Amino acid sequence: MELLKNKKRALTLWLSSFFLFLTEKVNAQGVDLPNPLNADDVPTLISYMVRSMLGISGAIALLMLVWGGITWMTSSGNADRVKKGRDTIVWAIFGLAAIFMSYAIINFVFEEALNV
Repeated sequence: MELLKNKKRALTLWLSSFFLFLTEKVNAQGVDLPNPLNADDVPTLISYMVRSMLGISGAIALLMLVWGGITWMTSSGNADRVKKGRDTIVWAIFGLAAIFMSYAIINFVFEEALNV
């Protein structure tokens, strides 16, 4: 087990030194890399990350809404599957509402923080 930990540490050290070497090489040649994040400060970066996560969770909630509809429609009159599909739809709608509200709150907070 100790040997495995040492191998992990050695691999981590090697990878970090490799990436450090690459960045030094790029900086030594004077290559200016463009910023792909379009964020110049930490609050803007966090704002982009939170908005991205809210977008992904919104897409998942929409997929769950569709999944609940499919479950309900294919239940063939089975009461348990009808209930399961209906519950999935209800909770997906609650999730979407929570995501929209949190997006509005986060948008307000970050707009106020970035305008100060």
